[in-house]
Amino acid sequence: MNAAALPADSTAPLLDAARLDHADTLVRDAPFAFLIAHGQLPKQAATALAADFPRYASAGFFPWDAAECGPSLNRLVEDLTSRDFADAIGARLGLPDLGAYPSLVTICRSLNKRHGTIHTDSTSKIVTALVYLNEDWPDIDGGCLRFLNRIDDIDDLVVPQVRPIYGTLVAFRRAENSFHGHLPHEGERRVVQVAWLTSEEEKLRKTQRGRLSRLFKKLFGRLDARLGAGRDRNAAHRD
Repeated sequence: MNAAALPADSTAPLLDAARLDHADTLVRDAPFAFLIAHGQLPKQAATALAADFPRYASAGFFPWDAAECGPSLNRLVEDLTSRDFADAIGARLGLPDLGAYPSLVTICRSLNKRHGTIHTDSTSKIVTALVYLNEDWPDIDGGCLRFLNRIDDIDDLVVPQVRPIYGTLVAFRRAENSFHGHLPHEGERRVVQVAWLTSEEEKLRKTQRGRLSRLFKKLFGRLDARLGAGRDRNAAHRD
């Protein structure tokens, strides 16, 4: 992979917990705990992060593999999973020691229309955070994250939907009512996701499942895309 140049100050972290306190950062504790923070990445790092992003052959989220990513993307993962940054996110969601839990990073370059159905996340996830890396986004609703009041209505929004624009970070604490999803989108949508989990055993299980999923999609990617092409806009699953 040919990596683009990093910003001049290559020792500075790409993510800084102090930026979470921007005036436009939204933190809520109802109906479940979540935060939405914009401008969390330096603009001058965008070119390097785009060049260093893994080029998966199929759609969906896959376990992070440092060998598939360039240095700036790996540095972003390091920052996102650091103890200090995890604790900063956790503090805003009512879990100040979040960094004590194991973390699992998954990366998505593109989606098919099957993705984005309404769900809560599994009980093994404590907090999930996503950092979006798309330089721009078309004027569409598809692919924009929605926090929801109900599991059966994609239009019952808690707050306005989040466009997956470069430097936007969202995080939420998993709950029985942490409903979220997005309208169908097919095509590129770059995002790095980290989930802090209840145990190392769960991390291993999810990593193995992610690798099997990747193999399936490599072999049957066209079928995977076709299966969800006509899904209902309110399609849901519990976790």
